Amino acid sequence: MAVKRSTILWAAVVAAAVVLILLWKPTVLVYGVQRAGLYAAVAIPMALVLGIVHIVNLAHGELMMVAAYLAYFVANRLLGLDPFVAMVPVALVMAAFGWLIYKATIKHALKAPELNQLILTFGLAIAFSQIANLAFTSQSFKLSLSYVSASATIGDVSFGVFDFVYVAVAVLLAVGLRLFLQRTRMGKAALAVGQNPRGAAIVGINVDRTYGIIFSIAVGLMGIVGSLFLTKQAIFPGVGGPYTMKSFCLVAMAGVGNIVGVLYCSLALGLSEAVINGIRGYAGWSNIVFFAIIIATILVRSYRERKR
Repeated sequence: MAVKRSTILWAAVVAAAVVLILLWKPTVLVYGVQRAGLYAAVAIPMALVLGIVHIVNLAHGELMMVAAYLAYFVANRLLGLDPFVAMVPVALVMAAFGWLIYKATIKHALKAPELNQLILTFGLAIAFSQIANLAFTSQSFKLSLSYVSASATIGDVSFGVFDFVYVAVAVLLAVGLRLFLQRTRMGKAALAVGQNPRGAAIVGINVDRTYGIIFSIAVGLMGIVGSLFLTKQAIFPGVGGPYTMKSFCLVAMAGVGNIVGVLYCSLALGLSEAVINGIRGYAGWSNIVFFAIIIATILVRSYRERKR
């Protein structure tokens, strides 16, 4: 009954917040949901890696940056493909790249202390951004696509509609990964490895191969996200860093391995930032909202643990 009451309470709070935002500025709700879709799409692969492989990948945003650059050259310089088409070869190349990263680096740090793992992935992040800076300088690249400016009007309210693609992709990733983990043999093996690697090895599951496949899938998904990111955003070597931090914030809020929870937490973050952006003179403060949220999350969880 306590669970049901808390669920009803949270639903009531969310409903009240939505109504208030609609009465205040309807566009804030629209852009908050769209922003949440992008955050969730970026964060879900990190949640997958942390939940199964149990490593915090601080190069997560930089992998999205690498994928976006790759999609740019596939779409603009090499094959002339639309980014939505280019995401297929980009995802495959990124998945192979993820396998190489795992075998060359991640595999050797899994049994190391967590600080060593963080230093390793932070080093990878710096390496990727510096290589991109040497190869492409700090100049930003952006595609000119007519369909990203599509808009809709409801009553007196006009808003862009393209960013709802991020929402659709985030939901598809969450649902698809959940089905993969629950319905497929490989997914069930991954869940077993994530819960108890030693027990999984005893029953014949190749733990190392499973880790490598999951990490490759996550990096391949970043190929899809990076291609979509390119459609609307400018890319440059440092573009991925903030998304690493926000992804970590969302995964921490949702709980390790809670992929569906990332959707709800992304909605909270996206709406919070949109509300602050909607207040005249305070738009710059929206960039530190996720710091406040993660601090609040840590304090609440610490308080609950003390009460137990």
